[in-house]
Amino acid sequence: MFERVKEMLISQLRLKNVEITPESRIKDDLGADSLDVLQMLMTLEEDYGITIPDEKLAEFVTVSDIVAYCEKHVK
Repeated sequence: MFERVKEMLISQLRLKNVEITPESRIKDDLGADSLDVLQMLMTLEEDYGITIPDEKLAEFVTVSDIVAYCEKHVK
């Protein structure tokens, strides 16, 4: 799951030569804004058939936050 989220971040944020770890902060370290996060979560919802409530957006600070949520909810 981490690799999938990492690939999505690289693609969506057009990152080059940036090391992404589970501890990377989505906004502070990777430069994502709220719209970037929302778009990525919508893609995850489509890919994995899950629903991520809008109020969860603020809880996703690090890459591992997203990975943990997806791992918990993907069947």
